[in-house]
Amino acid sequence: MPSIIILCTANMCRSPMAEVLLRKKLQQQEDITNWRVESAGTWTVIGRPVAPRTLEVMQRLFGLDLSEHRSRLVSRSLLRPFDLILVMEAGHKEAIGIEFPELVSRVHLIYEMVGQVRNVIDPIGGTTKDFEDTAHELEKIITLGLEQIIRLAGGEKQEDTGC
Repeated sequence: MPSIIILCTANMCRSPMAEVLLRKKLQQQEDITNWRVESAGTWTVIGRPVAPRTLEVMQRLFGLDLSEHRSRLVSRSLLRPFDLILVMEAGHKEAIGIEFPELVSRVHLIYEMVGQVRNVIDPIGGTTKDFEDTAHELEKIITLGLEQIIRLAGGEKQEDTGC
């Protein structure tokens, strides 16, 4: 089963947004079943719910419920099973590479899925519009980068060779 984990700082805004958006996109694909998609934070308090604006925006814009989400902290044992580790910021990528060098080949900035090297800005402390903008930004990255995400996670369709 291909597996993807998405990381941000606190696992209360960006990564939970991306987690549910990616899960929804994968479920819409005919040839894709049994994917594992999760999220965690590089610097968080374990067990916190998503930020209230995250909850409200994802429900209103996409009909996605994050009420059961609780923050998780990255660790070697958490990350090790995942085929692909997507991060929101270059600093996250650097931190994972330093702390878990054996995993560095699996770590990619989420914007790399669309051929760019940019950070997704954390909306925490911002306005509702900031949260909406982040949600739309992540939805666009995931939609345009889905093929690359699937390929990097090892879930690309194999051609039937007739053998």
